[in-house]
Amino acid sequence: MFGLFKKKKEINLLDLDGNPLSEGDIVDNLRYEMGESRLLKTADGFEYESIADGRRVSWLRMIDAATERQKVRLKQD
Repeated sequence: MFGLFKKKKEINLLDLDGNPLSEGDIVDNLRYEMGESRLLKTADGFEYESIADGRRVSWLRMIDAATERQKVRLKQD
């Protein structure tokens, strides 16, 4: 009825290599010279926070137009 009770679309974040991303993951951020960053879930959605200087960028700004994946690489332990 008028779209009032639609389910929210689940966000499926993938890095450039196709690895799934989840809250708390440490990644190499390939945009905005942010370096190593942590993926955070906030009231506004997902954000990347630079470990070096604390800057934050929305996950929407990190979408690669060609692949629709995030412009990050998951750090492997």
